[in-house]
Amino acid sequence: MIYLSGERLHPHHVRAVEFERRWRGLDPVQVYAYLDRAADEIDRLHRELTTANTEAERIRQALRQWQSRHADRRAATHHRPSGERR
Repeated sequence: MIYLSGERLHPHHVRAVEFERRWRGLDPVQVYAYLDRAADEIDRLHRELTTANTEAERIRQALRQWQSRHADRRAATHHRPSGERR
């Protein structure tokens, strides 16, 4: 099977695929060289996606912390006695 529907395509899928031989087919050396390049590119993209997701999560956490600190300051400002200045 060349591609399993519903499953993400990973480099090992590309490298493991086998094609039937035909008398008048494509040059297998060229086909498998191209598949190796495609697998390398998929591997690179998976690594970049992992890095981007990690960075996005770090930013989300930093934003939550900032929002929490900001909310705490706003609450403290709004609860001061009426005669007290900031």
